Amino acid sequence: MKGFKDFILRGNVIDLAVAVVIGAAFTAIVNGLVDGIFNPVISAIFNADEISKATIQIGSVNLGVGLVIAAVIQFLLIAAVVYFALILPMNKFKEAAYVRKHGHPEPEAAAEVTDVELLTQIRDLLKAQQSR
Repeated sequence: MKGFKDFILRGNVIDLAVAVVIGAAFTAIVNGLVDGIFNPVISAIFNADEISKATIQIGSVNLGVGLVIAAVIQFLLIAAVVYFALILPMNKFKEAAYVRKHGHPEPEAAAEVTDVELLTQIRDLLKAQQSR
């Protein structure tokens, strides 16, 4: 029971639960923007009542390509709204907070060392130790 209690009280579980609840609430906002603003604009641009009803007939089969196109457009719109409404402002906010706290912009992360570079460094260090 102690292990379970530790697991539940660990911050990650609570953070995840809060993220799910906030994500569900934010979904309503994003869907409202997409359904209420962006989809009507796209329908007006393409002069279509509903993109999702577009089909292509091949022989006796109707392929619902409109559903796929609508899903792709919906995904791209949601991704754009999330990026420009959440991610970009939060990144700017974090940068500004870092500058306020430290007085200078955050230094860029160093490039990751590749396996080959790391092995080359180890080889050179071993050679230097042997020559002493």
